[in-house]
This record gives sequence, C-alpha cells and structure tokens, in this order.
Amino acid sequence: MRFRSPLPVANAPLEKTQLGNIKNTLREQICSGMLDDRQKLPSERELSELFNTTRITIKDALVSLETEGLIYREERRGWFVSPARIHYNPLSRCHFHQMIREQHRIAETKLVAVRSVMASREYARAMDIDRITPIHIIERLRSIDGRAVLFVENCLIAQWFPKILEENLTASLTHLYQQKYGYITTRSRFEVIPTAAPLHVAKALNLAAGQSVMKICRVNYKQDGEIMDCEFEYWRPDSVLIRIDSCDGE
Repeated sequence: MRFRSPLPVANAPLEKTQLGNIKNTLREQICSGMLDDRQKLPSERELSELFNTTRITIKDALVSLETEGLIYREERRGWFVSPARIHYNPLSRCHFHQMIREQHRIAETKLVAVRSVMASREYARAMDIDRITPIHIIERLRSIDGRAVLFVENCLIAQWFPKILEENLTASLTHLYQQKYGYITTRSRFEVIPTAAPLHVAKALNLAAGQSVMKICRVNYKQDGEIMDCEFEYWRPDSVLIRIDSCDGE
C-alpha cells in the first residue's frame, strides 16, 4: 500500500504535541491496516519532510512506536511494520516449531554454530556448576514467516550427552533428549529480562549493536533432579508476547 501523507504539523505550538501527532498518525495507519505487516516505512528523511519536522523528532516517534511493538528496525535497511506477536508460554512443553504451527505461522530453524568449551562464568552460574565442567554450546537462529526473531544458545552439560553433536541439531532438542538419552524435562527455572543484544546476537537478528532484546534464561532439570542444560533465548521484543498459563505446563 502507499503511505498516506498526513497534514503538516509544523505549526504545533509545542514539540511534545508535534511528537504526539506524529505517533498518533503512524499508529492509526498501522492499526487500521493501511500499512501491511512487514511493509517498509518511508525513510526518516522522507518522514521529516512529510511531517515538516526534524529528523530528531521523527526518530523519537519511531523509537516510541518500536517500544510499543508496532514497528521494528533492521540494521541499514530501515523501519518496518511489525507482524502480530507470537504468544509464548515458557511453561509449555511444546517445542518451537509446534508452537508456531499452532498459531498458523511458519517456523524455520538454522544451525549457526556448535562448540565444546569449559563452562564460563555465566553458564556456570545458570547451571549451578562449581567446578571445571565441559559443556556443548549449540547456537541456532529461528525465524517466523521468514523473519529472524529468535537467537538461542543451548548449553548442555557434556557428560549427559555423548555424541549428541553428531545428531540433527535443527530439530527439537527436547525430543532428541527423550528419544536418544531417555531424559524428560520435569522442571524448569526461568529468568526474563530486557537487555542489550550481544554483538553476535545483534548480527544474527539484523539489529544494531546494543539494541534491546528480550532475554529468557531457562534451566531444565531431568527426572532425577539433575540439571541437564540451559537455554539463553534472545527475542526481538516486538515479535513475542509472554503469556503464562499453568495448564500448558501440566
């Protein structure tokens, strides 16, 4: 669709009023469906001309709408209209592809890297490791409808998973744990925090370095009560809605 040029707001007496008018105009065009999901917005320069204002004011309006989850930006590509958020219940035992399929969307997983290292401070803290411990780190990039929205680091305690790196690591690791090793996740512990994207995550998700992401750390326990792995999930914040329903975890 073509972007409809709004009425100029240059005569607005206060910058705050002008900023509000810009946000309201863009929000209305997005929420009314005049702008399609993933449609590219005009450049900041073009918007500043359309609204007869400065690029600083335009940037403030766009960042505010990004915080609301209505738009998202891609490094060196510009601003786009956000698709509907995925509903994600961390308590649910269903895997990523099943969750996305049940919401009538298309999921894809790409293996980015695999490495075997000694647990660093962050991984050791998450998995309550108090000694030198070998772990496997599996990095995967996950997309919804062709857009990369989730970077995942799965950190596995190596002694529990012999020869796992020979398996298909783009498929569900939960199913692999059960089918190959007989491990069932009986308990999980979560930490959810907005944070700045690490450089490797920002690059994978096509974000600017330091841009905000939703980070979820999930520590999984197997049936004997031992920690078997942890996951660090980095979500584009406009792509996900955390919805907790305890029934899904039963």
